[in-house]
Amino acid sequence: MRPVIIAGGGLAGSEAAWQLAERGIPVTLYEMRPARLTPAHKTDKLAELVCSNSLKSNAPASASGLLKEELRRAGSLLLRSADATAVPGGSALAVDRERFADAVTTALRGHPLITLRREEFCRIPPDSLTLIATGPLTSDALATELQVLTGVNHLAFYDSISPIVDAETLNMDRIFAASRYGKGGEDYLNCPLKEEEYRAFYDALMSAEAVQSHEFEDANYFEACLPIEELARRGYDTLRFGPMKPVGLIDPRAGKRPYAVVQLRPENLRFSSYNLVGFQNHLKFPEQKRILRMIPGLENAEFLRFGQIHRNTYINAPALLSPDLSLRCAPQVFVAGQLSGVEGYVECIATGLLGGLAMACRLRGDDFTPPPRTTALGSLVHYITHADPRHYQPANISFDLLPPMEGLPRAIARDRQARRVRQCEHALSDLETWFGIVRGPSPAVSCIAPGTGTRFITDNSQLTTDD
Repeated sequence: MRPVIIAGGGLAGSEAAWQLAERGIPVTLYEMRPARLTPAHKTDKLAELVCSNSLKSNAPASASGLLKEELRRAGSLLLRSADATAVPGGSALAVDRERFADAVTTALRGHPLITLRREEFCRIPPDSLTLIATGPLTSDALATELQVLTGVNHLAFYDSISPIVDAETLNMDRIFAASRYGKGGEDYLNCPLKEEEYRAFYDALMSAEAVQSHEFEDANYFEACLPIEELARRGYDTLRFGPMKPVGLIDPRAGKRPYAVVQLRPENLRFSSYNLVGFQNHLKFPEQKRILRMIPGLENAEFLRFGQIHRNTYINAPALLSPDLSLRCAPQVFVAGQLSGVEGYVECIATGLLGGLAMACRLRGDDFTPPPRTTALGSLVHYITHADPRHYQPANISFDLLPPMEGLPRAIARDRQARRVRQCEHALSDLETWFGIVRGPSPAVSCIAPGTGTRFITDNSQLTTDD
């Protein structure tokens, strides 16, 4: 069998490669690092997380939690890897990014049906099934190739990544450990600010020297990931209602809620470094050091990584993609990950899994039917292939994408939490039915033992990582 080509060894490409190979389909996976680096990546590992180390909420009745559980049940390699390399993150699934990338890289390198080629993918062959999952930093050569193939310009916005600080340089006399409302124990470190400290920080941020504006002219920021200086420009209290919101936190030393707070999330189980949650920015590095050290507890902080800004590229998916994620103008070419216009780590994994399943169906001679709209997977792919192409923007999974449930008892319909629980139960039931139709030969599937909430792997295989 001729190998399927996958361009991009990020989250979507890695997941798609695994799904195809586990179904007996040979894959050639192209990853241009380390031969050619990007402005955001730091290693040559597959599935490297370049921004946050959080895969967002793991709560059972949340939209993000539902999408994760659907992926677990679908046999997602990357969700198994994330669960195996998790670090404390409250109700969120946060991972040790190095161990996570190591686990994925080891699994894909060791698969006998996956050939990894360390070179830039520039040309889309006309006679091979190809999945393009090169992400927001797609090379100019491949972006031009896609533009010629589709006959339309690609879209672009700008995204930022948060700073990381060395844990040994934190002043713990000024910091307290807690999660909002006590959810998840004391997984976050919190730097509380008094009103006068917040005012000084805000004034410094407003007058800070950013990277020269001509480098980022006409920057179209994604609203869910705005740089802190952009938020500050929207008003004095915008940060206090955003990444610096103090709600659900009590400073044990003062016995009350701080005026504002900066949260730090651990990067690994050694607790040797912390991510400044929501503090993505594109200030000059000396300015970042000066201003961030104004935060209580960070007076002598050493930064392992400063915030940065980088270009994100995505196609106008509703105008170009079919429901199986293939290009209408070139059905042998599939697109997944952020290039298709989904936003978020888990959403990228989801499109990679669906793209892999769709390609497997194509090779078996079967028609691919997307998951039902009642599922998170189905709603996500429905959005990117059916949204209004005139106003298309990247989307995270949310309950707004799922259709509302009809015919619920009044007591449940009026109780938001109960309604969400029922919606998730319905989604997982519909997902199992769908998998019975499209699954084909499949990898191990993670399930929930009825009535226990305990997750298990059906074939006793285990994914191990180093401590």
